Amino acid sequence: MTIKGTAYIVGAYEHPTRKAPDKSAAQLHAESARGALEDAGLSLSDVDGYFCAGDAPGLGAVNMVDYLGLKVRHVDSTDTGGSAYLVHVSHAAQAIAAGKCNVALITLAGRPRSEGSSGTQARNWGANLPDAPFEAPLNAVTVNLYGMVAMRHMYEYGTTPEQLAWIKVAASHHAQHNPHAMLRDVVTVEDVLNSPMISDPLRKLDCCVVSDGGGALIVARREIAAKLDRPRIRVLGAGEHVKGQLGGEVDLSWSAARVSGAAAFAEAGVTPTDIKYASIYDSFTITVLMQLEDLGFCKKGDGGKFVMDGNLISGVGKLPINTDGGGLCNNHPANRGGITKVIEAVRQLRGEAHPAVQVPNCDLALAQGTGGYLGSRHGSATLILERDQ
Repeated sequence: MTIKGTAYIVGAYEHPTRKAPDKSAAQLHAESARGALEDAGLSLSDVDGYFCAGDAPGLGAVNMVDYLGLKVRHVDSTDTGGSAYLVHVSHAAQAIAAGKCNVALITLAGRPRSEGSSGTQARNWGANLPDAPFEAPLNAVTVNLYGMVAMRHMYEYGTTPEQLAWIKVAASHHAQHNPHAMLRDVVTVEDVLNSPMISDPLRKLDCCVVSDGGGALIVARREIAAKLDRPRIRVLGAGEHVKGQLGGEVDLSWSAARVSGAAAFAEAGVTPTDIKYASIYDSFTITVLMQLEDLGFCKKGDGGKFVMDGNLISGVGKLPINTDGGGLCNNHPANRGGITKVIEAVRQLRGEAHPAVQVPNCDLALAQGTGGYLGSRHGSATLILERDQ
């Protein structure tokens, strides 16, 4: 079912907290929901569809619908990690097109920072996962699995640590203008290269921050969006994909963005050269580089050259990305930072980003999420968003 032109993002809110020892995850969900509804000019009584992922407490949608006091006729708790909330925007648009709901509320929240997560703990594989007996003995942690991908890319294409460092540099140039960003100091390539090694070749500044926080989005039917006093952001195209170990045919040189991106561009009827701004999931610097290639912004293997010399910095480069500072500098709530990618894309399309990083005449944006582990199995979701003229 095509979603082109049927649904609009009419509300967006990013929770300002980066550490919330005095709040529950459910409270952060609720506060984010309130912020997005106020942004849209709607109320809880207008919501008839609810979407969340595994960060929601208890049984996810079951508990949160009750906690929020919603009366809904459609729910979705799809969980694909960091890409889940882009999937939810697509699924909300599909539900609206199918007549399952008119106003969809999407919320994310979590407290990994308050709960002591560093991102370097051994993975919780779970006894029932199919590949656990084979992979668990290796005791991999998240950064190891991304380090493998970075090392492979360097081996295959000659990518350098200096090139990866430019991705962090770009994030820091944007984060300096975000009062809520965890890391606001501008860094240099040398700063990144001099930071401690975490998992060769990834250093500390190649890794995202760990934060509490949350966010919410409101997706509504076209007729409802037309009555609201907010800029209308149309969901133009969407794609999703899951890549695994392919029965042992492991290839670390590409990500699932290759498939999700192609689907989104095809549905939207646009190409990468049409995109004015991109929100790219940035759990690690290598995550950004891989997705830029697989989305078609540059050729496979040319990502290192593409990101150099400030090419990702707003007002300087050809493709400004993550103008809020992204996961590398701003926040990474609930270990599922995908919703923030959509929120910043909405800000850019509305012309509401910080003046220092606002992309001029931004009418077409891409948001990209990756969830899971590029080194093993992961989900990917791509959205093409357009400002309605």
